[in-house]
Amino acid sequence: MTGGGDLTLGGVGLAATVGLPALGALVLALFPARLDRAARVTGTAFAAATLVVGALLAVGGSGDWFSYLPSSAGAPGVRPWHDLDLPWVPGLDLRFHLGVDGVSYPLVVLTALLTLLCCGSLLWRVPAPGRGRTLVALLLVVEVGILGTFLALDLVLFFLFFEVVLLPMYAVIAVWGDADRRRAARKFVLYTLFGSVLLLVGVLTVTTAAGTADLVTLTGGTGLSRGTQLAAFTLLAIAFAVKSPLWPLHTWLPDAHTQAPTVGSVILAGVLLKMGTYGLIRVAVGVAPEGARWAAPVLGILAVAAIVVGSLVCLAQSELKRLIAYSSVGHLGFVLLGIATLTATGFQAALIGNIAHGVITGLLFFLVGAIKDRTHTGALAELGGLRESTPRLAGLLGFAAIASLGLPGLAGFWGEAFAVAAAWQRGGALWTTLAVLAALGGALTAAYLLRLLRRVTHGPAAPAVLALAPNLAGAEVAVWGPLVLLALVIGLAPALVLGVAEAPVAALLEAIR
Repeated sequence: MTGGGDLTLGGVGLAATVGLPALGALVLALFPARLDRAARVTGTAFAAATLVVGALLAVGGSGDWFSYLPSSAGAPGVRPWHDLDLPWVPGLDLRFHLGVDGVSYPLVVLTALLTLLCCGSLLWRVPAPGRGRTLVALLLVVEVGILGTFLALDLVLFFLFFEVVLLPMYAVIAVWGDADRRRAARKFVLYTLFGSVLLLVGVLTVTTAAGTADLVTLTGGTGLSRGTQLAAFTLLAIAFAVKSPLWPLHTWLPDAHTQAPTVGSVILAGVLLKMGTYGLIRVAVGVAPEGARWAAPVLGILAVAAIVVGSLVCLAQSELKRLIAYSSVGHLGFVLLGIATLTATGFQAALIGNIAHGVITGLLFFLVGAIKDRTHTGALAELGGLRESTPRLAGLLGFAAIASLGLPGLAGFWGEAFAVAAAWQRGGALWTTLAVLAALGGALTAAYLLRLLRRVTHGPAAPAVLALAPNLAGAEVAVWGPLVLLALVIGLAPALVLGVAEAPVAALLEAIR
């Protein structure tokens, strides 16, 4: 582990994980328009290098994988495998402090993987020919912001990385999206700016009261009175709810997903939404635990409302991408329910639910994008009979849908099951009721996804589907394959995610008690 300004291999790895995509974006900006394909290949190479470096962050100082090293300073809730702690603004006691542990590591790898797959998908199909290098560069900038958010251990640095994502994602939606893209992009920006203002006020409230912005020191509410924690948690929770987005602050999400290009939808659903749920665990609960305990019942009620309302809205949807977008509201409701319980089981449910949602919904948006690109429509009524024309694409869509509905043996099962179990274990009339309602919401999830499959894959082939080529491109299989494999592997071996998070979750719970 690095610290106190010492620079070791782990610190270099942290810097490279954030620095490589930033460097890649700068390099792509130097490419002339006539070398668009070469620029896309170069950007994909930088994304691949970022994935390799990010994956190697799990190697401990002794060379062991997943070695959990004790922190040399601060509260026990943040014990990085590696950290990089360098002076940044000495006059304000701000430091460039990055770190990785079992809570952030799976999200880092997921972010790097989805960015690589998105860049790779643009090697053979670009929404606007001749401008692919700009789109890849923007994806790399978005990656910088997301990775930095997951790695930052300084609150001010966390806020800055959190905001890096805003403008490039706006451009991705507004320039490469569908017909109503500009309105959707503006709505995304306005909602996100509202959340950003609250996040900034929350960060200033904490840092001013505690006299430090260091998350290691702040974990457990060190230096903060109960009143300050209640105010800070309220501000931070609302800010992260907007980014996630959690019901009822979710209305920007369906428009953004529906209008964004496929790669934009994959990044939005796969990892950008996780910035909010990760921030809720790492920052809001970690820094203001008294506020978390005070607000837990309200968070639980809102979580179950998201599960039920999201599922009911999905049952009424007639557009493919919009249905998948609304499904995220319900799935993230299970994540919030796990967090609201403030238990080890609940936190584990939230963490594996984040990863499973990123993998499965990322796959769903790739598949839905392929269907829309081929048929030029997303209307469920115009997509019937997909299995008659393109059975392999229909089969992959069926696999992703049953993974999303939480079938045991696939990745989506664990987060939902653990969240319901955590609420049930909390006991009492409120949490027992919430557990039952969440379980019923899971049944509604199965209903709307089975309806989706019946409308799209079954029945006689619709005119838009009849003209489809029966085979999938090899490049498509190469991009979708890792997500299919991960959905299966995580479902069969959830310890791949839960095992690395067990120790930091226990340490976080110890710190916030």
